[in-house]
Amino acid sequence: MAKENGRAKKIGELVQKELAQLLQRELRDPRLGMITINEVTVSKDYSFSDIYFTVLPEESAFEAEFVLNEAGGFLRTRLASMLGLRITPKLRFHYDNSLENGARINDLISEDISKSRNPEMKRDI
Repeated sequence: MAKENGRAKKIGELVQKELAQLLQRELRDPRLGMITINEVTVSKDYSFSDIYFTVLPEESAFEAEFVLNEAGGFLRTRLASMLGLRITPKLRFHYDNSLENGARINDLISEDISKSRNPEMKRDI
């Protein structure tokens, strides 16, 4: 994994902070539910920003990703006026399923531990 430079990281943090406020104040779409911005990465040339988010309820993740990407131009324009950067990155939204994956792995580990404690249980391999 390439190391992110300091300026790109600072811009990512600024984008994350301001975008969270914008989503709360200005983007009122009932399809979005409750959104949390988990991480923002900025490309080396500052032209793209990948935004990873979670949403409740999780069932609306696909639709929320679509809505956010459709609103990307509006959000980028608002961010440009707020951040005052020469180049405001194009926003690309991605649903962050790492929490779901972590919970699934945790369940599998717990299941394996209980099977190893009780050798009479059959393993499903």
